[in-house]
Amino acid sequence: MPEEPDEQTVVPLKIEDWLTVIVMGLLSLITFANVLVRYFTDQSFAWTEEFSVFLMIVLALVAGSASVARNRQIRIEYFADSGSEKRQRALARFGALMVFALFALIAVLSARVVWDDYRFGETSPGIGVPQWWYTIWLPVMSVAIAGRALGLFIRRGRQP
Repeated sequence: MPEEPDEQTVVPLKIEDWLTVIVMGLLSLITFANVLVRYFTDQSFAWTEEFSVFLMIVLALVAGSASVARNRQIRIEYFADSGSEKRQRALARFGALMVFALFALIAVLSARVVWDDYRFGETSPGIGVPQWWYTIWLPVMSVAIAGRALGLFIRRGRQP
């Protein structure tokens, strides 16, 4: 089944696509480097596990943003795709509005966590870098997802 082309958005969807490629490339490189070092020296880079977990979380958030923008988030299609066009559009807008509300709330609450990490000088357990270097990406990506949901809400409202 051929894929449908992406809808036109104000912020290009290529941003999420390229971020996905970059994060996957980084994950592959650091994991491969760690395997080589461990194979040849019986040692391993201490930072790779912590950094890999961080990159996987960023990857999940980037993928979430792309799925919201493309209207491919998880839903029960029996309810979402049945009924009249007006009902389907109303459910799509309601879903987009709820995603917006959830990620706007996550952005606000996680910004407080980042501030606390910064203010109290929290460090990561593995390599001791400032914890806010990792946690800053949750509010940033939550704002991106909320923005994509708001865009979807607006686009669904403009449909005939």
